[in-house]
Amino acid sequence: MERKDFETWLDNISVTFLSLTDLQKNETLDHLISLSGAVQLRHLSNNLETLLKRDFLKLLPLELSFYLLKWLDPQTLLTCCLVSKQWNKVISACTEVWQTACKNLGWQIDDSVQDALHWKKVYLKAILRMKQLEDHEAFETSSLIGHSARVYALYYKDGLLCTVFSVDYNDELDILVSGSADFTVKVWALSAGTCLNTLTGHTEWVTKVVLQKCKVKSLLHSPGDHILLSADKYEIKIWPIGREINCKCLKTLSVSEDRSICLQPRLHFDGKYIVCSSALGLYQWDFASYDILRVIKTPEIANLALLGFGDIFALLFDNRYLYIMDLRTESLISRWPLPEYRKSKRGSSFLAGEASWLNGLDGHNDTGLVFATSMPDHSIHLVLWKEHG
Repeated sequence: MERKDFETWLDNISVTFLSLTDLQKNETLDHLISLSGAVQLRHLSNNLETLLKRDFLKLLPLELSFYLLKWLDPQTLLTCCLVSKQWNKVISACTEVWQTACKNLGWQIDDSVQDALHWKKVYLKAILRMKQLEDHEAFETSSLIGHSARVYALYYKDGLLCTVFSVDYNDELDILVSGSADFTVKVWALSAGTCLNTLTGHTEWVTKVVLQKCKVKSLLHSPGDHILLSADKYEIKIWPIGREINCKCLKTLSVSEDRSICLQPRLHFDGKYIVCSSALGLYQWDFASYDILRVIKTPEIANLALLGFGDIFALLFDNRYLYIMDLRTESLISRWPLPEYRKSKRGSSFLAGEASWLNGLDGHNDTGLVFATSMPDHSIHLVLWKEHG
């Protein structure tokens, strides 16, 4: 058949083929294949693979590829990276995908870092640490030996672990505050070592004091004001601390007016929220309004005490285990066994270490001390972050 006649015939056949139903098209193709020889079948084999397995990541604009990749979960993306060098290059370059994956794991994100490969590496590091937490393998233990008698009080700040009772200090104000068994809070001149004032009003042993700058505005305080919180068995008192040491209590918080519910001897205050644990769960107050924002119930574990509270995680413990709670789901995601020890009724014999990771892990803040408690043999038992594998 001449070329011109062939082209005319092919056009006519094509018009007819397009008018057929899908079933008729399939039957037509089956018939043509049955009439084909080895040369035609080889031609089909070579061209069908190209038609059916188009590399869309290579063909699509980069922006559209990134949009499609956002719909895939990170584990699938890691598998896709193995398809080819081109796929690995495109997927690894999608910054938003890996930043979102890290955020979903509870990791802190610095949006100023736009190096996509950096965030992929951070995700791989994050997934390893989260698996260690889920498998209860994220920590290790150690001991400090040297005391000749039992240590009844521990204090940790700025990387230093001290064996003293409930205290806190502020270099800017040059003051130190201490809670006492005589129901008072004393304010000391840090450099001179002299007592500046004694704050009264508690009716129980003051088990915790916290000095912190306020970060929110209310009728009683402004951002930047120095605030002192003091807690006993039933109440939390809020004091304004500044250049004027002679201050009056601004507010008293409690979870029950009739004192039927006791507070655990732990307290968290970051300038925006106050958190304390009780027999009913974790109570979180808004520092601007003093209203209770939420109560996190923990019915499956009795006598759960608070150690630390952040934007993403909370650190809790009981007589047997150290626990990490994901505050987004209010579920316990990890635990670590603790040795037998005598828990102090005043909460002074145990404490949390570095706390920045509670606001989200970042690959650098999951190091150092997690928890410390004094032991009957006069030693101090330490729980530390295990180094990244």
